This record gives sequence, C-alpha cells and structure tokens, in this order.
Amino acid sequence: MTVVVVGAGPVGVTAALLLARRGVDVLVLDRHHAAYPEPRAVHLDDEALRVLQAAGVAEGFTAVSRPMAGLRLLDGAHRTLAEFGRGAGEHGWPQASMFSQPDLEAVLRTALAAEPRAVLRGGVELLHVEHEAGPVRLTVRDRGTGDEEVLLAAAVLGCDGANSTVRRLIGSWMRDLGPAERWLVVDLVADTPLDVWPGVHQVCDPVRPATFMPVAGDRYRAEFRLAAGEAPVDLDLPALLDGFGAAGCTVVRAAEYTFAARVADRWRSGRVLLCGDAAHLTPPFIGQGLGLGLRDVHQLTWKLTAVLDGADDALLDTHQAERAPHATALIRLAVLLGRLMTGGGDAAVVLRRTVLAGVRRVPRLAAFAADSRTPPLRPGRLVRRARLAPGSPVGSLLPQPPIAGGRRLDDVLGPDWAVLTAGGAVPAGWPGRVVDVAGLGAPELVRWLAGRSVLVRPDRIVAAVSR
Repeated sequence: MTVVVVGAGPVGVTAALLLARRGVDVLVLDRHHAAYPEPRAVHLDDEALRVLQAAGVAEGFTAVSRPMAGLRLLDGAHRTLAEFGRGAGEHGWPQASMFSQPDLEAVLRTALAAEPRAVLRGGVELLHVEHEAGPVRLTVRDRGTGDEEVLLAAAVLGCDGANSTVRRLIGSWMRDLGPAERWLVVDLVADTPLDVWPGVHQVCDPVRPATFMPVAGDRYRAEFRLAAGEAPVDLDLPALLDGFGAAGCTVVRAAEYTFAARVADRWRSGRVLLCGDAAHLTPPFIGQGLGLGLRDVHQLTWKLTAVLDGADDALLDTHQAERAPHATALIRLAVLLGRLMTGGGDAAVVLRRTVLAGVRRVPRLAAFAADSRTPPLRPGRLVRRARLAPGSPVGSLLPQPPIAGGRRLDDVLGPDWAVLTAGGAVPAGWPGRVVDVAGLGAPELVRWLAGRSVLVRPDRIVAAVSR
C-alpha cells in the first residue's frame, strides 16, 4: 500500500525519494501545482548533504549551490569582531553550502518525476485524516473542482510546513522555546558580482541587528530586525543596503518574517507522523531550519520501511524520542546565539567585543565555534551509548572521508545496517554486513575507528561501538 506525503516542499519531496529508493510506493499531495517560486532556505551543512546523497540528488544540488566561506561577526559600524571559517567537512561535502531554494526544489522535483514509484498530485488539500486500525483514511479535496475523495494509505508523513494541516488534525500543538522576532528579509540580484567576503555577515548591533550573505549565482540576501511597532516601510532600505555595498542591487522580494522557536508536543498518531516545519520551527542564526527537516525524514524513512515490511509499529516511537530532543537542542542554541549576537544594550556591546576577542586568541575555542557538527542523539533503543561516555561516537553521524577510487562511503555501505571494523572484534548479534575498512583504501577511517568496531544504522548514525 502507498505511503502518502503531505507537502511537496524540499522535506516532503526528499522523504518521497528516500522511500521510493527503498522500494515503497509514494503519493505526494500539495495544495499548489508548482513549487513556491520565492527563495526561503539558503543554507545546508555537510550533515544535511548526506541526506541529499541518500536521496540521489547531492550532485544535482552541488551544481546549483556554492561552498560558503564561514561566518563573520561585525559591530554596528561593520568592523569585524570575529571570523569563523568553513571548509571541507568530515562528511565528504563542504561544511556549509549556499543556494536558492527554487533551484533545490527544481532538482528534487526533477528526480521525483523520474522515480517510477512516486507520484506528485498538486492542487489537492487535506480535509481529514483518521487512523485507528488498518490503513490510514484521508479525505482530500481537489481545489479546482471541489470534488472530495477518500484515500487509503499505509502511513502519512506530514511535511506540510509551519501551518501544518496534519499537525492540527492529529491534535498536536506547538510549544514556544523562545520569543518570536520580526525581521525584514530582502532578496537581491546584482548585475555584477559584489566585492564582498563570500560568507555570512552578522551585524551584532542591538539597535539594528542585520545579516547579509551572498547566496548563489547573482543572488544575495539581507535581513534586518524590526523594532517593536516598526513597519518595513519605516526602514531606509537603500541606506541599510549601502552598508554592505549592495545599494545598486535589484530588490526581487522584501517580506516581513516572524522567526519563531517552537517544537510540536506530539509527532505521531499511529502511522501519521510529522516532519520538518510541521514539527519544529527555529530562528535562522545557525542555519538549521531546512537541515533539521531533512534529518527528520532521513532518520524516519528507514524505520517506516521496516515497519511496512513487518517490524513492530513501536519502532515508530523512536521518531519523536530521537528527533525532538535533537531539534530542541539546536533551536535553543539558535535562540541563545541570537541573543548573544544581537541582544542587550551598550554594556552587551562591550562584553561581546571582549568575549569574541578572547575566542579568537584561543585556537581550540575558535575551532569549536567553526565546527559544523550537531549534537548526538540521546541514548535509547537504537542508540546504545552509556550515559557517561564523553567523546563516544554513538548517536552521531559516521564520518565519510575519501575512499579509494573516488567512491563515497555511504554508497559503498548500501541502504541497510552495516558493521565497520578495522580488524577489531565484532560483537555477536550485531545486524548488517561486516565491512573491513582497511580494504576500502580509507586511512582516515581506520584512524577514526582506533581499533574499535562500530554498528551503523541505515541513516548512518552510529548505533553502538565495541569495547
């Protein structure tokens, strides 16, 4: 029976591709016939690119994106306070990549159209979902004709964004993790490349916090926080853009956004599950909005496939148990860094300059600030890490260093569980094919194993490590 994905944004289409590549028939429903034409997400890290690699679209993504140089923190006069670089990551992709979301959506939809197990239906809205025993029943309506139809599904993934209908229908609500902020987001096109540093510029000014970044191609983005009671028309936009040397750019869109910090209290009702912005919303300060959603579907689709193949439905309980704490930690970090970079008054400005100067002088602190790794998953049924095990790789994404022949490790391991060893003992009962990394021509991976063997899940999370 078919799995229905509600929402044809990047998270929903990626979920459909991951399921189809596992042999599952998928129907994607969306209210609109075409992808949203305006840019929204602009950043993905190297962990998220592992998800696109699993979906078969990473190479297509790199063709429409560019590596990002890092983050530069500026004071109100645009003088550099600190700079944290990004480069080649441990996952085989750039630590940070910039892109225009319509370009990514085009890559994803092209791949979806070529996938025989997946079908996309636009112009359809979800009215009702019911799941007690047996298949999930969905009532949908064609927005053009008004005709209603009942669909049966093996499962439903709610990837339908911040105003999720699926979330409302299963009785889930969003819990605030921090105050919402209003920002003016301005997307720009330049006739000629701007003479700017090719990374993200964050203005740490409590009076007028701002962000500026080259995106990809001739695209740039600027963001300015709005004060209480202030309207976008109150801003002198040309003067603000001139501070970044972008006054001559063409404004293609200027829209007010409310950056919220929220997480859903309930991610699952039977075989109806939430992913992406339907499950969580984050401020943009660490660039994890879309990346969190891609991680959701990467870590869910293999579990759902196992359940459809006969595994106990209780396996789906690990979706919220694993993803909600991870998303919450990153959302709280985004809120905290937003406050540290843009909050306070004159005293905060002085403190910020002093602290950042200290960070720049301590190499290990600077390296930590530049690290793109996200926190490990909490210990649980599929994450066998001791509570007191600092430095353990369990719960984190397996590194993907270069291997002989220009191959990528994930492609060599295949879609299932795997055991990686460099000659160490392999505990009895570990599932999956045993791979001796010494034969892969991957010396970095041999050094990383350090004599251990590791059990790797289908989503490339390290599930356990041998003693």
